[in-house]
Amino acid sequence: MVASVAVELGVEPATEIARLLASGAAAGRGARLRVVVAYSGGVDSTALLAALADGRATLRSLRAVHVNHHLSGQADGWVRHCRRVSRALRVPLRVLDAVVSLQSGGSLEARARDARYELLATELRSGEILVTAQHADDQAETVLLQLLRGAGVAGLAAMPAVAPLGTGHLVRPLLRVRREQIERYVRQRGLPWIEDDSNADEQRSRNFLRHRVMHVLAEHWPGVVRTLTRSARHMAEADGLLQQRARQDLARAADGTGLAVTRLRALTLARRKNLIRAWILAHGLRAPDATRLDEIAGPMLLARHDVQPQVAWPGVVVQRAAGRLELRGARDNEAPIGDQLWVWQTDVPWPLPVGWGTLTVRPDPHGTLDLDRWPAELSLRSRGGGESLRPAAGARRRSVKALMQEAGLTPVERARLPFLWHGERLLAVADRWIDASVQVTTATRRRARLEWSR
Repeated sequence: MVASVAVELGVEPATEIARLLASGAAAGRGARLRVVVAYSGGVDSTALLAALADGRATLRSLRAVHVNHHLSGQADGWVRHCRRVSRALRVPLRVLDAVVSLQSGGSLEARARDARYELLATELRSGEILVTAQHADDQAETVLLQLLRGAGVAGLAAMPAVAPLGTGHLVRPLLRVRREQIERYVRQRGLPWIEDDSNADEQRSRNFLRHRVMHVLAEHWPGVVRTLTRSARHMAEADGLLQQRARQDLARAADGTGLAVTRLRALTLARRKNLIRAWILAHGLRAPDATRLDEIAGPMLLARHDVQPQVAWPGVVVQRAAGRLELRGARDNEAPIGDQLWVWQTDVPWPLPVGWGTLTVRPDPHGTLDLDRWPAELSLRSRGGGESLRPAAGARRRSVKALMQEAGLTPVERARLPFLWHGERLLAVADRWIDASVQVTTATRRRARLEWSR
């Protein structure tokens, strides 16, 4: 069956996942894989799920996750479809509900994507690998989109075959497979798939490229997809070298969590910009556009010693303080949330101060919260430092700082977590960690789950 999949689809996904992990520094290579498929119900993810199901004997475990964004009137029907197909393939499916703000800035598509990957990152269990079904045509379109946006080397590298995600990794095993191969494979298997009407909307840049541009390019350059994906691989190699250089320069220019201005000035402008961009991304923040990056690497470093210029963009501020560049999230200027009382049975959901999201206690027969042990009133505070709790029954008490470090949270993410207390006892850190004293036991009669929506 594995050989048949490789012939029909052009690649055997489990083998390709193992190859990609082995070619990089990703953890878990050489071991039997624990795979989670991001399953939308579309033709691409249907092919990937079916192919992995055929080769499940080579895997340690296989399951699927579907994210319901609740943005389409057909969303609930898509969930039902995904359940039917997953049952037919004998693959366990978990459905996650995303909360996508309709008022925030940026495109709705980008916000939905961010919400999806944030959910998927938190869904991964220890040792699991998330796989997604982007293919060669998607990669070629991404290269063109990034080129038209004036992207640099990192952008033109397009979608990496392997990338970190939460505490695990995301792998794209179909990047060498053409769309036509995927559609042929699914038709031969007789599998149904979802057609999202939004994919026909040519007001969206990617759809315009797909329906109006790519086939015209292919008439003159039949190998355009192969050529563009090869360029993406070249750019990925170049970006790897730039990141290596940035790490070397950062080791010399670091001044605590900031950067030393004198050491930055000693670098060429290109290396300076490369280092500053990498420093910002390493803190889990959004990189600046070219104009702002030029300002940080140039005029800001040349300013007088007694001024404190700053450059800001959504979510980020870089400021010069004497001989250092300092970085913070734009929300760091907001006052911390002071003590606030939450009567969770009446305040549902409970809106937190602007920028902090909402909290809800929702009855759930599979939830981890024991409602009979959960106090009727809790107090909300922001992080003060030194907090600890027991994350599981029988576990030792752990510092929240250590838990956040193990989870790979950035400093900005750590600063934005609400802490729930009953008196002087910490019961929960958002919905990420709940103290064992209020978790379910064999005697639990009423179960629920705590939800934090941002």
